[in-house]
Amino acid sequence: MRKILTLLRTYWRTLSRPAVHLSLGTLTVGGFLAGIVFWGGFNTALEATNTETFCIGCHEMRDNVYAELQTTVHFTNPSGVRATCPDCHVPHDWTDKIARKMQASKEVWGTIFGTIDTRDEFLEERLRLAKHEWYRLKTNDSLECRNCHSEESMDFTRQSRRAADAHQSLLVPGEKTCIDCHKGIAHELPDMSGVEGWQ
Repeated sequence: MRKILTLLRTYWRTLSRPAVHLSLGTLTVGGFLAGIVFWGGFNTALEATNTETFCIGCHEMRDNVYAELQTTVHFTNPSGVRATCPDCHVPHDWTDKIARKMQASKEVWGTIFGTIDTRDEFLEERLRLAKHEWYRLKTNDSLECRNCHSEESMDFTRQSRRAADAHQSLLVPGEKTCIDCHKGIAHELPDMSGVEGWQ
């Protein structure tokens, strides 16, 4: 017990010893509190930029892809379950979310400098943008789709024969992922005439 008290006194002397003008303890507690404030501010900003309101804050998104989303089953359906922009375009896992936010900073840069400012400019870039998103979903095994849809929960008997066959023979064994067959599920497809292997 005496050794523990001696050790605690030594730590207390170290923490209370002045470091030029402030004690090490004051610097530690101050640093800890500043870390909490920074972390809270960072997470608040992260969540604020992870809302549909933020996503459609620029007219490029609101007038193009968001307008298209409103006509799909992901926006209005009998069950009342609605997917928002972040549900499909931002991973739920924290580390994946941060990586996606870093990628999205390039999109914010484009908005600030008017890279795509008109409907015609959007349509010119649509295939390139779609391919980028399809590639991202392909490489992460359609992670955002799987946040809401899982083959374990699928009732193949309630699907069309074609859909059930495709899901059982391609999706379940992992030969294909959602985006391989469901391009254009929430947005209009770009002009696919020059895309190899497209039917």
